Amino acid sequence: MAIKDFKSAYKTVMDDHFPRTMEISFGDGAQRQTLSFEKETWVIAGVEKGLRYGENPGQEAALYRLVNGNLALGEVRSIQAGQYLVSDAELLQSGKHPGKTNLTDVDSALNILRYLGDRPCTVIVKHNNPCGVARGRTLSESYARANMADRVAAFGGAISLNREVDLETARLISEQYAEVVAAPEFAPGVMDVFGKKKNLRVMKIGNMAKLASFAGRRVVEFRALVDGGIIAQWSFVPETLTRDRLSPAQAIYKGAEYRVNRQPTDRELDDLMFGWLVECGVTSNSVLYVKDGATVGIGTGEQDRVGVAEIARDKAYRKLADRLCWERHRTPYNNLKDDGLRAAIDEEVKALKGGLPGCCMVSDAFFPFRDGLDVGLREGITAVIQPGGSERDFESIEACNEAGAAMVFTGQRCFRH
Repeated sequence: MAIKDFKSAYKTVMDDHFPRTMEISFGDGAQRQTLSFEKETWVIAGVEKGLRYGENPGQEAALYRLVNGNLALGEVRSIQAGQYLVSDAELLQSGKHPGKTNLTDVDSALNILRYLGDRPCTVIVKHNNPCGVARGRTLSESYARANMADRVAAFGGAISLNREVDLETARLISEQYAEVVAAPEFAPGVMDVFGKKKNLRVMKIGNMAKLASFAGRRVVEFRALVDGGIIAQWSFVPETLTRDRLSPAQAIYKGAEYRVNRQPTDRELDDLMFGWLVECGVTSNSVLYVKDGATVGIGTGEQDRVGVAEIARDKAYRKLADRLCWERHRTPYNNLKDDGLRAAIDEEVKALKGGLPGCCMVSDAFFPFRDGLDVGLREGITAVIQPGGSERDFESIEACNEAGAAMVFTGQRCFRH
């Protein structure tokens, strides 16, 4: 019996029956507002094509860029046509046409990077969520820290960087397998390095230099329902972009007033703001741990807040074990055969509590009870940022005061579904 070639499905280039143009209109008559789009295609190996396929082989997909129209509903206005990022990316190297997930992963990274442009920063995304996000004194340092935050998940990810890619950074990237590298520019010689990775897609996003100008700008998001219906909403914009917008945690419960005893240090404030702006680009229900401008553990897409705090904690332990193993033995922790070496790493990770002591804890929504917060406090986190607004905020304040931790409220939830 012949063995089926299941791998061939991933080499598929789907026929694309989506039309060249698309229009979306709101209202009618004199109140009608229309957004006009054109389909993006690339010529690769002599074949002009848009997206290879959608989320899976077998799903046709198309990328459209907004070319005309401005939408204003009430006091909210959409981003102006022609201000392109991913929808008009220049493919410097492709190997094969990009798929839908390649572009949405880069877009998810830019959604975070637009708020972190003051320093060199790298965001590595897999399945629309960051594996690792880190700042650095140099771009190469930011990439190395983001990659080692979750080296396993970063395999095959989309890497987005907010500075020109230099040779040192390119060489580090080329040591691992990646699907996409996106940046505003590439230094001389970098494409020679990337050229050795034949299927690496390299995207030059010219407007990334103006990425900060996209902060706070809104677009209409659409979600199709199983019956063909559509939910439309304006995209999320974080209101807390600077530390002066944070509020010390306080609450009133049954007539009694509760206040957090300790205010965050300058270092903690930096990490709290960094973590919050990363959190705004993470799928809910989510909890993050961050330290020194880098993610340490990311829990995402869970149904309960205690569970997601535990997932982020457990990932911090596992990722630290893998990082130590890789740095010392150049092998993944899961492939380590020496029981003695494995035991030594396990003991060190346990003693270090997964690198969590001194971390800041970030939550996209309030803690309904203190049990989720206690997960981080038991590991030695020292500061917390969350929206606040629970009927039992006083419990979280008491938990922080018992542990000597600081806590601030943003006053705004950042769910992302």
